[in-house]
Amino acid sequence: MSSGPNPAPDFAGLLARLKADVPDHCILSKVEDTRPYECDGLSLYRCLPPVVVLPETEAQVIAVLQACKAFNIPIVARGAGTGLSGGAMPHAQGILLGLAKLNRIKKIDLESATAIVEPGVRNLAISEAAAPYGLYYAPDPSSQIACSIGGNIAENSGGVHCLKYGLTIHNVLQVRMITIDGEVVELGSGAPDSPGLDLLAAFIGSEGMLGIVTEVTVRLIPKPSCAQVIMASFASVDAASLAVTNIIAGGIIPAGLEMMDKRAVHMVEPFVKAGYDLDAAAILLCESDGTAEEVSDEVARMEQVFRLAGATRLQVSGSEDERLLFWAGRKNAFPAAGRVSPDYYCMDGTIPRRHLGRVLGAIEQMEDEYSLRCANVFHAGDGNLHPLIMFDSNQPGDVERAEKFGAAILELCVEVGGTVTGEHGVGIEKIDQMCIQFTREELDFFSALKRGFDPYGLLNPDKVIPVLARCAEYGKMHVHSGQIRFSDLPRF
Repeated sequence: MSSGPNPAPDFAGLLARLKADVPDHCILSKVEDTRPYECDGLSLYRCLPPVVVLPETEAQVIAVLQACKAFNIPIVARGAGTGLSGGAMPHAQGILLGLAKLNRIKKIDLESATAIVEPGVRNLAISEAAAPYGLYYAPDPSSQIACSIGGNIAENSGGVHCLKYGLTIHNVLQVRMITIDGEVVELGSGAPDSPGLDLLAAFIGSEGMLGIVTEVTVRLIPKPSCAQVIMASFASVDAASLAVTNIIAGGIIPAGLEMMDKRAVHMVEPFVKAGYDLDAAAILLCESDGTAEEVSDEVARMEQVFRLAGATRLQVSGSEDERLLFWAGRKNAFPAAGRVSPDYYCMDGTIPRRHLGRVLGAIEQMEDEYSLRCANVFHAGDGNLHPLIMFDSNQPGDVERAEKFGAAILELCVEVGGTVTGEHGVGIEKIDQMCIQFTREELDFFSALKRGFDPYGLLNPDKVIPVLARCAEYGKMHVHSGQIRFSDLPRF
């Protein structure tokens, strides 16, 4: 049994074997063909894949996995490439397995309110297919027009409505996956529960490290008959943060509760023209959905909470078009950043809601420390931050400062009781901060789980779970209670 990837992979032998099962047009090996796959949405990190395979059937996926196991060659799975943590960055001595061609919606089942889809199906396409039946798929990442359901499963994606309707894990009933041995395994079931260990929960969010998805059963829910958004302006970030806390404390669970600071508002408004308040230090977008009576009552309660928290302006969407326009501004924050900065680095960390004001204040101070600007847009309702660090990679030192700025934000999230990721995954981007978040014993447990699925270490290696040497090296920069982390290990 191999303990890891082959240092001298036999790609010629691999390609010869694959040609028996995979059509020639599905195998890319020329540099000009593989170059578009060198990174995902996190373009700071790149690696040119030696081979890209784009299977069209489950049988071809099985053939690829069995061939890679036989030749001891790593495999990195890729969906639409919209990920933001480098999770789909290729391996220099492996193949990139693109699943975009597995894009069929196999069934919309009205009796069970479910959809059975292949992993390459776009997130939004599920809701579009279910719309004629008054149903939709709830998780709605900002990239939903492009991102694939397989990628959503890999990262346990959320979206602006995840506060009320949950993340991917709460909306997927069953996954059909292929192990590194080429075995077909079904996790979960169409029933409310399934026997045995809850391996579905372990699989969702595992970033392609445990197996390759070929089919997904998702839960569909009825489209609300009415929805309205309140846009609330505040004179300070602290006041807006207090309003978020008071909404939840008041027993209100909005369909969506998002915050944008002044820099983000000024970045987005010229791009989308959503009618955002340019004088506000922060704005909240808070949505209510349900029947018309339910929405009317909840909106009135929300407005009262916002006024008591010091809102300087309240505007309620008066039509469906206006509601969508309010959300369009929030969902287009990332492309809007590209209009005002040559480069930007989108972070992803989660904190307890009560620390929103403290953390945003600290990020503002970090702007001076690292001499870079940062716009803050995030899922305020569940404390999932998405700071956008703006920089220019053509300026000497900017990339390094952006990376250090991002690391400092993530470590602050851990310090206040949060986590280094919310919905973007760990990938390669946050692997050092995993050493801060978790003990060595916890990381060893994660490694043991991976070995249970992938004893050969071929599925998306060198990501997510840091090795002992990496933690020791990174740990030397952090001293806690006078003690260097892993002080018993030799420094590198």
